[in-house]
Amino acid sequence: MSYTKYFDEIVKIQDRIKQYIHETPIDYSKTFSDMIGAQIYLKLENLQKTGSFKVRGAFSKLTSLAEEERKKGVIAVSAGNHAQGVAYAAKVLGIKATIVMPETAPISKYQATKSYGAQVILYGKFLHESMKKAEEIIREEGSILVHPYGDLDVILGQGTLGLELLPYNPDIVVVPIGGGGLISGISIALKAKNPKTKIIGVQSSASPSLKVSKDLHRLVEIEPSFSIADGILVKSPSEITFSIIDELVDDIVLVDDEEIANAIVYLLERNKTLVEGAAAASLAALLSGKIKVAYNHKAIPVLSGGNIDLSMLSRIIDKMLFKNKRIVKVKVIVPDKPGYLNKVLSRVAQIRGNVIDVVHDRTSSDVKPGYTKIYVMFEVPSGDALSDFMYNLALDGIEAKLVE
Repeated sequence: MSYTKYFDEIVKIQDRIKQYIHETPIDYSKTFSDMIGAQIYLKLENLQKTGSFKVRGAFSKLTSLAEEERKKGVIAVSAGNHAQGVAYAAKVLGIKATIVMPETAPISKYQATKSYGAQVILYGKFLHESMKKAEEIIREEGSILVHPYGDLDVILGQGTLGLELLPYNPDIVVVPIGGGGLISGISIALKAKNPKTKIIGVQSSASPSLKVSKDLHRLVEIEPSFSIADGILVKSPSEITFSIIDELVDDIVLVDDEEIANAIVYLLERNKTLVEGAAAASLAALLSGKIKVAYNHKAIPVLSGGNIDLSMLSRIIDKMLFKNKRIVKVKVIVPDKPGYLNKVLSRVAQIRGNVIDVVHDRTSSDVKPGYTKIYVMFEVPSGDALSDFMYNLALDGIEAKLVE
C-alpha cells in the first residue's frame, strides 16, 4: 500500500487545527545559499507555538478524541518538545495531561512543560525507559496514550508542516529524525503531490536506529549515546514510521555533535535564528556536505524546534568560538617578577583583544624555580591579529604557545 493515500486526511487535519497553531515562515538565506552552493530556504518551525513542530501532532490527536476518551485524560512520553506540545494542547482543550520525561531531560523543557499545567513525572534515562512508567500509569488510570511518533493521527498532524512546503516546490527537503513522526508526515504530504521531491532524513550519529533500519530494510534497536541533539535520541522507530520511511524517504544521513554545534552557531550569528540541537541537524547535513544539492536546486532544511537549554547553548558557543580561534588560550612562561604579566596583556590590547581569564601556575614540573606559567584566554578579532600577537611576544623574548 502507498501511504500517500492519507494526503486528503492531512488536509482535513490542517483545517481542524489551524486555529491552534502557527503557519511558520519559510525564509530564504543568502548566507547559507552561498555557503552550500544552492538555493536554501529555512523552514522556521522553531517559531511554532511551544517552540517546536510537536504541537501539530498533539492537536491532531487530541481533537480526534471522543468525549469519553477526553474524560480519561492523556499521557505522553517525551524528552521535552512532545511533552510541551501535548501539555499545551491539553490545556487549550481542557483535558487532563500527565507527562513522563526522562531524568536527563533539559531543565528548561521540564519547567516549560509544567508551566502548561501538566503533571510531570521524571523517570528513566532514555525515552524507552520512561515509556515503561507510562504503561504502568495507563494500566492503573486508563489514560489515553499520545505517542510521539507511533500514532497515525500524530504523524498526519505533523504532515501539516509538509502542506506549508508545497507552494515552494522544493527539490530537496531535509528533516531531522528521532522516532520519525515528522519526516513521515512531511513525506506523505510532499510525495503525494510531487513524487520527484527528495526527502532526506538526518539522524545524530549517537542514535542511528532509523538509518540502520532503512539500510537493512528491517526494524532494529540501537541504544542511544549522549548527544547535544537530545530531541532525536531514540532507541527504535515505530513500526508505522519505519514503514512510511522505508517507502517514501529517499535517504538518511548521520551528523555528529561538532557538525550540529557548528550549525547552531552559524544560525544564531548569521541568520539570527535560535534552534536546538535536533533542529540544527538538518542544516548541519547540508553545511558538512553530507547532502549534495545542485546549484540551481532548492533545498529546505526543516528547523524543527528552538527549545535549547541556555546553559547548553552557552557551552556550545564557547566551544565553537574556541575551535574557530575566535577565543584563544595562550601559555607563556616568564620570570615571576612584576611587569611581565603587564607585557603580555599590553600585547593583547595592542591587537584589540579582550581578556577573558588569566591563570598563574608556579608549581608544575615544567616551571623552573623563579618562573611562572601564565595562561591567558582572550577574544581575538582575526587570525592575522593572533599571528601579530605571537610575533610581538617573541620580540619581547617571551616564550608563548597556543593551547589547542
